[in-house]
Amino acid sequence: MQTETVTYLKEHANTLELQEELLITKHGKPAFVVQSYQDYQFQQDTLALLKILKLSEKTLPQAKLTVEQAFE
Repeated sequence: MQTETVTYLKEHANTLELQEELLITKHGKPAFVVQSYQDYQFQQDTLALLKILKLSEKTLPQAKLTVEQAFE
């Protein structure tokens, strides 16, 4: 992950091309992470799937299905 300052981000915001996430520091400390929209969307989709999986794990003991049956 590349690290830059807030000043760098302000100066290059219009021409910034992200190949990877960009860590923005403020007063020498991590403040923000900038990422492409595609990476952000992938991350959100992944989190949604993990939440569904966790919910299904919580409700599985109440159901009369086995894990194998649930995913057939």
